[in-house]
Amino acid sequence: MKKKILISTGGSGGHVVPATIFYDHLKDEFDVCMTSDQRGIQFLDKDKYNVEIINVTKISKNIFLLPFQIFSLLHLIFKSFFFLKRKNIEILISTGGYMSLPLCLVSKILNIQLFLFEPNIVLGRSNKFFINSCRKIFCYSDKIKNFPNKLNDKIYLIPSLLRKEFYSTKISRNIDIDIDREINLLIIGGSQGAKLFNTAIRDSIIELSKKFKLKVFHQTGFNNYNDLKNFYLKNKIENDLFDFTEDITNFMNKSNLSITRAGASTLAELIFLNVPHIVIPLPSAKDNHQLENALFYHKIGCNWILNQNEMSSTNLTDKLFNIIENKEEYLDKKMNMKNFNYKNTWNNINQKIITTINEN
Repeated sequence: MKKKILISTGGSGGHVVPATIFYDHLKDEFDVCMTSDQRGIQFLDKDKYNVEIINVTKISKNIFLLPFQIFSLLHLIFKSFFFLKRKNIEILISTGGYMSLPLCLVSKILNIQLFLFEPNIVLGRSNKFFINSCRKIFCYSDKIKNFPNKLNDKIYLIPSLLRKEFYSTKISRNIDIDIDREINLLIIGGSQGAKLFNTAIRDSIIELSKKFKLKVFHQTGFNNYNDLKNFYLKNKIENDLFDFTEDITNFMNKSNLSITRAGASTLAELIFLNVPHIVIPLPSAKDNHQLENALFYHKIGCNWILNQNEMSSTNLTDKLFNIIENKEEYLDKKMNMKNFNYKNTWNNINQKIITTINEN
């Protein structure tokens, strides 16, 4: 009989996308199901994944709400207890975040094997809370900030998790797109959206369009769609607008330069497809983990970093022009990304994940 595995996720796409990748890696070998909060459901195909909603609300700092939050947490702990018992779950995989808190707590009570996932270069607060009781934590680096040194043996290194379509033979990995001939610019604000990416970079886009053949692929939310579309039409700039739920593989594969936030999944995908990129980390990210993600890849020569607090349309424009007109550094970035990912294959990751779970 197959072992029963639950993957707990929710919140942003940065948590949900890796959960779906774990699901796809494990579904043939194990009996797999998934839980998500209400926010995370928007990033999931409920017809493809066996998913149930356990809606954990974000903890408020308002002290007057504390009694209600304690009552809500206790309710969710009881709900999680009966859910795990009913499903006969033997292994729990958490992709982090407060959404997994009740399930992880109950896994300790029921002696369910707990595996964690940390894609960032800073240990998340939820993962830090449960690191003592987990069997292993899947990571991309063994140099995780805030990680307890005495528990380093719990780290299990894997290549970056990517959706299976990224390994398709149809993916060209940007070999044939010459930045001297045309610029296909991909703008990625992340699943939570980014006002900066819809407003502050417009002057730079206009300046690029004056000198180069330019097409823009721009990720944005529903609320900004019409405003952005009008901007591109007014300035006669070829464009494709899309939201986070759409398949970004196609847009990445057509791009030869990107401006992006520093979510772990997004950086992994850009690097796998050899797309040189300017990273503007989100300053408000918890524990400044986006900056640490960007610096991790910067040290191996895969990106350029701009600090949002110091960014202006002038220095962004200057950076873009410098990248395009000094092609040697651009090509070095592509080669560094290619070298970094040579071991990243679907079968390699699949074997690592399954072997690790079966060993524990």
